[in-house]
Amino acid sequence: MNPTYTGVATSSGRDARAVSSDGRLDVQLAMPKEMGGTGDGVNPEQLFAAGWAACFSTTMGLIAQSQGLDAKDVAVTAEVSLVPTGPGFTLAAVLRAELPDHLAGDTGKKLLEATHRSCPYSLATQGNIPVEIVIE
Repeated sequence: MNPTYTGVATSSGRDARAVSSDGRLDVQLAMPKEMGGTGDGVNPEQLFAAGWAACFSTTMGLIAQSQGLDAKDVAVTAEVSLVPTGPGFTLAAVLRAELPDHLAGDTGKKLLEATHRSCPYSLATQGNIPVEIVIE
């Protein structure tokens, strides 16, 4: 494998700091209140959602451009949920895409499908967790 870029971060748990190797990311993590924590920090699901939303919208823009479409006014919201599975949890996700009028209908739907087949985060989760894509 010959990666173009590798992000590196270290943490010792959900109630600890997460720090990237270059020091640009340095956040206090906290267990969400819904899980009995203080909620006084970000959590891994929020970080994953932010990364996925950014990656998905960037991938959509690249695909749109290759098809001669304008996707500059697109916004993607990723919702990453922890779902109980007996003694542990699994993830589930909803990707909500706000599309401008010129990408309504089949054009937008096909663009989202192509994006989901190409986005590295979508590919990493494909077949592993349920993912719903919603056009808003």
